[in-house]
Amino acid sequence: MILFPPAKINLGLQVLRKRVDGFHEIATCMIPVPIHDILEVIPNHPEQMIVSGISVGGDVNDNLCWRAYKLLKENFGIPDTYIHLNKQIPMGAGLGGGSSDATYVLLALNDIYALNLSKDDLRRFAAELGSDCPFFVESIPQIASGRGEVLQAAEIRLGGYYLKLVNPGIHISTAEAYSGVVLKDQVPQIQEILALDPKSWKDLLSNSFEEHIFAKYPLLTEIKRKLYAEGAIYAAMSGSGSTIFALYKEQPKQTFVEYYEKIVQFNV
Repeated sequence: MILFPPAKINLGLQVLRKRVDGFHEIATCMIPVPIHDILEVIPNHPEQMIVSGISVGGDVNDNLCWRAYKLLKENFGIPDTYIHLNKQIPMGAGLGGGSSDATYVLLALNDIYALNLSKDDLRRFAAELGSDCPFFVESIPQIASGRGEVLQAAEIRLGGYYLKLVNPGIHISTAEAYSGVVLKDQVPQIQEILALDPKSWKDLLSNSFEEHIFAKYPLLTEIKRKLYAEGAIYAAMSGSGSTIFALYKEQPKQTFVEYYEKIVQFNV
C-alpha cells in the first residue's frame, strides 16, 4: 500500500496557559496542504523501516512511524511489516510532516489488517504519538484545542487561493519554541476571525511563537516582510516554525530560490 501523508499549516496559533500535565493549552486552526511525503507499507514482510529522501537522522526506533507500527503491533499482534518513508516535507519546519507520517502508518495498518478501528479509536492511538497526530486522521480543516488533540471541523474555504511556503532551513524544536513564548489569557476567538474575509486576517490572526522566534531569527521577519511586499494578503509562521507561509489571490512567482519554496493552489 502506498499513501501520501500531507503537510499542514496553522491559521493562527494561540498559546494560552500551561497545564498541570506539563503541556500547554492552545487554540489553532490546522488545514492540510497538498505537499506530501510518500509512505509504502508492505504487510507480512520481514520487519524493517527504510527512510529515503530528506535525511531525518536518529535511531529508527525513535521514528514516529516506527513507534506507530509498534503501538498497533503491541495492542493487536499484527504481523511483521515493512515500512518505507520517502521524506519530502522539511523537518522541524512547523508543517507537521512527522505527525502526518505516523498517523498514516496507523491508517494503513488499520486498513491492511482489517483492525476495524473507528476514527475516534485512531485519534486516541494517534494522541499517544504526538499532539498534532490526531489531526491527520481526517485531512480536513479543523480547530484544535486542548494540547492540540481536541478537534472540531472548521468551516473555511480557501479554494482558488495560492499558498507559498518558504523554509530557510532553520530547525526549531518544540522545546525551543515554547521556552520563550508569552502566555495569553484574553485572545480573540479563532473561529470568529476565520469567518472574516482573509484580507482582514493580517491584523487579527496571530501566532504566539512569532514574537520571540522572530527576535532570535531575524531572517524569518525578513521573509515575512518580503512576502507581504510581493502581494500576499496574509502571511504567518506555521506552528512552531520555521516555515513562513503566505496566501495570494493571484499566482505568485518563486522568489526564494536559495531556500525550500513551494507554491500550490487550494482546490477546496
